[in-house]
Formats: sequence, C-alpha cells, structure tokens
Amino acid sequence: MTEVAGLALPFFGLIFIGFLAGRIWRKSESELAWLNVFVIYFALPALFIRLVSQTPIDQLANWSFVFATTLATYTAFAIAFAFAAIRNRGNIPEATLQGLVGGYGNVGYMGPPLALVAIGPAAAVPAALVFCFDVALVFTLAPLMMALGGHGSGSLGRLVLVEIPRRVLLHPFIVSTLIGVLLAALEANLPAPVERLLEFLSNAAAPCALFALGVTVALRPLKRMGAELPALVAVKLLVHPMIVFVLLGWIGGFERIWIETAVLMASLPPAATIYVIAVQYDTYVFRSSSAIMIGTAASVFTVTGVLYLITHDLLPFGLFAR
Repeated sequence: MTEVAGLALPFFGLIFIGFLAGRIWRKSESELAWLNVFVIYFALPALFIRLVSQTPIDQLANWSFVFATTLATYTAFAIAFAFAAIRNRGNIPEATLQGLVGGYGNVGYMGPPLALVAIGPAAAVPAALVFCFDVALVFTLAPLMMALGGHGSGSLGRLVLVEIPRRVLLHPFIVSTLIGVLLAALEANLPAPVERLLEFLSNAAAPCALFALGVTVALRPLKRMGAELPALVAVKLLVHPMIVFVLLGWIGGFERIWIETAVLMASLPPAATIYVIAVQYDTYVFRSSSAIMIGTAASVFTVTGVLYLITHDLLPFGLFAR
C-alpha cells in the first residue's frame, strides 16, 4: 500500500495544492488563462509528441483497441445520458452534459502523466490513443447532441461538415499526436536542441496541469448539487472502468499493460472541459461544476483503488482465459 500511496500522493497532492491556492488567493479565473495556455498548447502537446514519436508505427495502428476504448467511453456516456433523460423527461441538452459527466474523464491533464508513472513507458501509446479518440468523440458528440436539443447555432450541415472537423482536427492534443505519428512513421530523429526543448516542456506538463486543475476546481462554484450527481459520478468512476476491462478482455489479443492503462484512464474523474461546454451552451452550469469537484474528490479513493489492483496484479484477467 505504501507503493500505491507513493504513486497517488504526488498527483493528488499537486491537485490539492492547486485547490488550496485557489481557495486562499481568490483571483479571477481569467488570471489562470496563461497557465492554461502553456499547459494546453505547449507542455502537454510536447509530452504527446515525445511519447508518440518514439513508438513503432505498427503499435499506433491498433484499431481494435481504439474501437473498444472509444465504444466503452460512448457506452458510459449513453448509460448516464439515458438515466438523465428519463429523470428530466427528455431534456436533451441537460442530459448531454450529464452524459459527459458519466463518460468523459480527465484524460488529458491527469491520464498520460499518471499512466507513465504508475505503469511505465509502455503505457505511453495506449494512453495517447485513449485521450486522442476520447477528445475526438466528445468534440463530435457534444455539438451534435446540443443541435438536436435546439441549443446549436447555424445549420446542421455546416456543423457536421465544418465546425466539428475544425474543432476535432485543430485541437492541440490531436494536432500534437498527429505530429508524433508522422515522426514515428518517418522514423525521424529531431535535432538535439529541439528534443531538449520538448523534454523541458514535457517535464513541466504534469505539475503545471495538475496544479491548474486544482485551481480550476477551487474556482468553480459549488452552489447546486443535484440528486443525480452521485449516480453520474459512480458511472464515471466505477462503471466506465468495468466496461473497458470487460470489452478489452472479451475481444482479447491485447497486452496486459494496454488493458491496465485503459482501465486506469477510464477511472479518472469528470473532465474540467465539461464545465466549459456547459457555460458555452448555458446549460447545467452550476451542477456540472459540482460534478467535477465531487468527482475529483471521490477519485482520490477510486483511482487509488485502481492503482492498487494494477500494482498488485489483482485485475481478474482469469475471467477471459480461453
């Protein structure tokens, strides 16, 4: 258990330090903008480029893994969405945000750094594939569902043909992953100064991202906590990783480390991006903020539990023995 605490404490400790800083120094959220710019557009993309570019190209084309993990994320979203839609009598925009709470985890800020530390360098590729395709799924689902619910702007054709591809393909995480794939395909070695610059930036990714996440959670208003939140958070933290494990085990043929990485990524709390989407569409704003705060707090226990299962080789792989 000491080993697990040694893995989890630095990550959640950085989030807690950021949370504490946000509570003590009550600055405007806009004053966090430059740190977020650094993390989203420079530090994390540098990490993703380094991780992906150093990977054999054949490992990056594991489409059965992509299909299974993306389907698992969509399934968790669908379960939470259906639960919410029944509860609110078919309010699609609100149910969409609640579905994201149940399906979309913090795979960018928390995922790759935690996977690399807990599982090792072999976790780099599956972690990169999960965050890349989860981001693509969410940036496709959210505007489509909002348009169906009457909260979209412009024509559906423009949304499908222009807006969604632009949001997906120009997202810095996906752009950096594509750059990494290109470098891997060309087996290109970057010049030493460029490699060192990427190393400096990527070393800053985890501490800056986790600190920024803590501050962001601290600055979110905790004004309304709907009765649905415990169920939505349970879907995200408990049901989603179970779906991933069952799907990958049922399909078979994946390395043990890839399954462990996918389960760890699926166990992460709801992403702060959900609040940004809620504000954008002026829907479920306060409760999405509460969901992120509650989910992040609860994940201290659930993610630590998943880390314990992984580090002690307790995931029930024997269920799928053929």
